[in-house]
Amino acid sequence: MRKRLAAGNWKMNGTSGSLSELEALAAAHPAPSVEVLICLPATLIERASRRAEGSAIAIGGQDCHAAASGAHTGDIAATMLVDAGASAVIVGHSERRTDHAETSAHVAAKAIAAQSAGLTAIICIGETLQEREAGTTLSVLDDQLAGSLPDGADAGNTVIAYEPVWAIGTGLTPTIDQIDEVHRHLRARLAARGLADIAILYGGSVKGSNAAEIFAVEDVDGALVGGASLTAADFSPIVTALEAS
Repeated sequence: MRKRLAAGNWKMNGTSGSLSELEALAAAHPAPSVEVLICLPATLIERASRRAEGSAIAIGGQDCHAAASGAHTGDIAATMLVDAGASAVIVGHSERRTDHAETSAHVAAKAIAAQSAGLTAIICIGETLQEREAGTTLSVLDDQLAGSLPDGADAGNTVIAYEPVWAIGTGLTPTIDQIDEVHRHLRARLAARGLADIAILYGGSVKGSNAAEIFAVEDVDGALVGGASLTAADFSPIVTALEAS
């Protein structure tokens, strides 16, 4: 049975006052039948892990450095995330690939660091609108998956998140057929490496109103959610939809 995961990514949002949303989410889902994870800014991880203690809500980070320590001002090591209470970390998000010029080789190195520290690495891949319109989506994803997924990855330490770059935060969503095509393709690529049981999440303008339809796609194992994860009121229906799928 593949992992079923509803993961939220708060991105560069939230202060200590926002942590009440975690408590509201935990109250709404005291014993969920799926895994629920919120990936927070580094400043909130330790406080969030304390407040989520005893609940079904897991806490994650949004990035880590490939090195365990060193002269990397402003960065955070995977072991530091673990020390703060995180159990997972996002690597290779399109905003990191674009804003910080991260290559798939960088992403693979970060995934190795995360896995070595005991974190689940959520490895993000996705095509731009230009790549989608040029008909190169699947080849772009093949390259990103091959370059970002390290040897040693397995269903226990790795999750893949497919996030079409053009759908993130835009309100645009691929058709169900497009989502199905990509997830089936990725499942086949993982199966070719003996990794068919790694969970594949969909991300990109997921909300309560479209979650059930997306989760009905056979190879969609959950979602990586941005804006709709910032409040329990918006994220809870997504968790509920995944539970019902």
